[in-house]
Amino acid sequence: MVLLGTIVNGLCIIMGTLIGKVFHKIPQRMKETVMSGIGLAVIVLGLQMSFKSQQFLIVILSLVLGAVIGEWIDLDCKLNQMGNWLENKLGAKEGNSISQGFVTATLIFVIGAMAIIGALDSGIRRDHDVLYTKSIIDGFTSIILTTTLGIGVIFSAVPVMLYEGSIALFATQIDRWVPKELMDSFILEMTSAGGVMIFAIGLNLVGLTKIRVANLLPSILVTALLVACFYYFNIQL
Repeated sequence: MVLLGTIVNGLCIIMGTLIGKVFHKIPQRMKETVMSGIGLAVIVLGLQMSFKSQQFLIVILSLVLGAVIGEWIDLDCKLNQMGNWLENKLGAKEGNSISQGFVTATLIFVIGAMAIIGALDSGIRRDHDVLYTKSIIDGFTSIILTTTLGIGVIFSAVPVMLYEGSIALFATQIDRWVPKELMDSFILEMTSAGGVMIFAIGLNLVGLTKIRVANLLPSILVTALLVACFYYFNIQL
């Protein structure tokens, strides 16, 4: 089922919000330990994905060129500016916890590499592991957000499912125009490049780094272009 990972992600956000509404006070030490555990699991997932590459030079080039593009357009900054604008427009304007919780949670759950990579994996490979991992992270995060921002967090499940579901459904149609051999190569290299980004997210979650992962997102597009060039020009490494 193509949308299984997307649905699980939405349900985890809803369940996390309901749990957060019931349990208002969670010890800070417990929050930190659980988040560290999740971060370590994400690191392991990223490493497993990154080792799938058969032409790691493509992955390296994709990350380097993607980082240059991301930093040049400052994607991370623009996404944060958009988030601040939306929060000021909706949250501050309405002045209630419902809109503030909705906007804040939506930005946290939607903006990120795992949402895009996970949805692509669901659509292309029917592999929902990345979205399952993201679901656990989002579920716990929604508990924390609900304790401070209120029940509005629950409504963020709707845009999350629309966003991820749209990407997953679009990904299912790619094989109509792309040769199977090229698609298989792209999946391997995209999975590997995405794994490196997920590894970086894990490092950020455990507090070891503050990598601007959003600025690496153009690497996915660069990977597709490089794999196509290597395929059509018969470049072998």
